[in-house]
Amino acid sequence: MGCLFSRFFGSRQPLEEVEDEKPVYSWDHREKKNIKDYTIENLDNETAGRLPGSVGGEQFIIKNCKDSSIYVFDHSATISIDDCVNCNIFLGPVKTSVFIRDCKQCRLIVACQQFRTRDCSKLDVFLCCDTQPIIEATHGLRVACFQYFYPELEAQFRASGRSVFSNNWYNIHDFTPVPDETNFSFLPEDAKVEDYIPLPAADQFASMGISIEPNKSVVPMTTGTRRKKSDESCLVIFFDDGSASHRALTVIRELKSNKTDCVLVQSKEVTLQPFEAQRVFGTDSYALAVQQGPVIGLEFNGEGVIAYCQKVVVDLTKGTTGLVFVSQNLSSANQQIENFFSFAEMQMSM
Repeated sequence: MGCLFSRFFGSRQPLEEVEDEKPVYSWDHREKKNIKDYTIENLDNETAGRLPGSVGGEQFIIKNCKDSSIYVFDHSATISIDDCVNCNIFLGPVKTSVFIRDCKQCRLIVACQQFRTRDCSKLDVFLCCDTQPIIEATHGLRVACFQYFYPELEAQFRASGRSVFSNNWYNIHDFTPVPDETNFSFLPEDAKVEDYIPLPAADQFASMGISIEPNKSVVPMTTGTRRKKSDESCLVIFFDDGSASHRALTVIRELKSNKTDCVLVQSKEVTLQPFEAQRVFGTDSYALAVQQGPVIGLEFNGEGVIAYCQKVVVDLTKGTTGLVFVSQNLSSANQQIENFFSFAEMQMSM
């Protein structure tokens, strides 16, 4: 026994020293985060913000600011905005929720998965939201479609898991409605971002390459539930082949440039299972295509839009293997639009 004892412990440190050693874990070496780097607070008639790469998907807080302009040009995990008055606020893509509380007379540009307000008044918001925006004890909210561009923005959408095509900005749910009153409305259809939220003038943002031209916006402009100008709509669906997003944006820009009387009503990017594709399309012809990845669905509206979409898509896909679905006639288009977007809505609420 003595021999075994000697062989086991003989070359080691004394027992009391061994017992004093503390285990070392990989997370002990993580860089400590300074909460001040992820907080903007107590501004009064000032301009402040964060440049691309400075937030990196962390949680961010904005609070107790007055008469100020705040720009967060990066993606984040979640953002809370509290007790701000008469502020201009831009938020880069947010992975989960933006929660605005006890704020008034503010103007915002927001892209997020969930958007909620509580105890707020007189907010103007250019919004991109995956799910149904919710307001509570809020009045005087006016919304419009998100419009903004800078070179890093598209990659920030991807990093936060947001799709530029999944935008429910117009579908507000009022948790505390007031009889005979409307707590929210749309901004004018021709509302321009620069008339509400100025471009940052501070030197730190001078090289950002920002554009607020609608035709350059990373998020496509949609009209949502505004009154349609025509009885004719067309459903166009792009199946995943690695370039579906590029082709969808190309078709949108083509229609905006050459058929200005047609508009993009709504867009969604969703995943379809083969049996769900059967329900949407009324055929199993697309069962294999939907298994390649998410599909992008667009509803266009305007006189002659079906024939025009068919022509544009044929020209676009000529010589390629990309698969695109386009409504063939007016009688089937409305049902296809109802099938696809009802399913998309149901999937996003899960």
